[in-house]
Amino acid sequence: MQDFVWRTTWPLLPAAFLCLLLWPMAGGGTALFTFCLCVAALLALHLYNFRKLVAWLKKPELPLVPEGNGLWDDVFATLYQVLRQHSRSETRLISALERLQLAAGALPDGVVVLNETDQIEWCNPSASKQLGLSMEHDAGQPISYLVRQTEFIAYLNERNYSEPLHLKSSRNSDISLELQLVPFGENQKLLICRDITHLEKIETMRRDFIANVSHELRTPLTVVGGFLETLKDIEGAVPENLRHYFDLMEDQTGRMRNLVEDLLMLSQLESSQNLLQETEVDVPGLIATVQNEGQNLSGNRHKVYIESMDETLHLRGNRDELHSAFGNLVNNAIRYTPEGGEIRIRWQLRGKEAVFSVQDTGIGIEQHHIPRLTERFYRVDRSRSRETGGTGLGLSIVKHILTRHDARLEIQSELGKGSTFSAVFAPNFVVIQSKAE
Repeated sequence: MQDFVWRTTWPLLPAAFLCLLLWPMAGGGTALFTFCLCVAALLALHLYNFRKLVAWLKKPELPLVPEGNGLWDDVFATLYQVLRQHSRSETRLISALERLQLAAGALPDGVVVLNETDQIEWCNPSASKQLGLSMEHDAGQPISYLVRQTEFIAYLNERNYSEPLHLKSSRNSDISLELQLVPFGENQKLLICRDITHLEKIETMRRDFIANVSHELRTPLTVVGGFLETLKDIEGAVPENLRHYFDLMEDQTGRMRNLVEDLLMLSQLESSQNLLQETEVDVPGLIATVQNEGQNLSGNRHKVYIESMDETLHLRGNRDELHSAFGNLVNNAIRYTPEGGEIRIRWQLRGKEAVFSVQDTGIGIEQHHIPRLTERFYRVDRSRSRETGGTGLGLSIVKHILTRHDARLEIQSELGKGSTFSAVFAPNFVVIQSKAE
């Protein structure tokens, strides 16, 4: 600051010295007039340089930075350095942005940048092809004006982007797209669009293959199982020393039949043509049936009982599917609970949601296994799974049935202390009966 004041005022020192010399020779008035002329000249010089600065600011280009005198020369030199540094940074940023746009443009997935009001700021060529967008004509337009499917508009307005949205392309109904919004920055979003037509075709082929193979296996297995039962029932047809092998064949045939039945059920649940047939389901009556089936499976080796039951609580849905889901949860609890353990069944409201839960005192599950339990054929312990006779598809079937009923599966478990499996149903599937009914 002191340096700035000194450099601004030092030109007045020679003027002051000159005025002091004039004072005794020409009088005080002349000396004062001379000093005022010097101040005015200095002020005019500053105004001249300031005018050059203002004129340059109207068109601030690096080669046109003006030259100044004295302090103004330092000002213009500093300004030139700052502008030059800014120009270099701008060049680097433009180069980085161009590389980013080139990289995004090469992506096979469509990418659309949306601002805080869901208007299009930028999109890559893949997005233009998949969604019919054009940067030349659609920049600044709301995305909902251009992608008009009701499913997408609902997805956009819900503001819950944890799961992607699957829909058919509005330009070609044979093309399936997966859209997902990813928030970033200050209320901005990335719309990522992926063509999943090929994946859907592969998945359809897989489902059809499993369904066809399972269907074809059902008949020969039934025939083999029937012959085995017939031979065992014919006195003397099976020697005693071979009966053990016939028992093993019968057990394995039954296990294969169960596996085929589960695969067929999964294929049926996954079929887009298999729409949910909804009726009002008497869940308390269904749970009583499931409890009896569980007791029969247990053979009195466990205590299977209903701990709490809301008799007024019913559901809208498919009774056979719910029977399968609830039965699988109870059967799993029995299979993985040592003899003498307890299986507790509950059916009650939790807030506005209905919850069917099965709690056991079994072996429990390590936490890292829990996220994968609903995968097909996933085994926590393969040797023990073979002993229990499970197919490895039970929880996968449960998950598909619950998804069809707008429900979810919650799993809590502690190794060595047992597990609790809960089917939680959304309020829109819950029916509460009056006590008079």
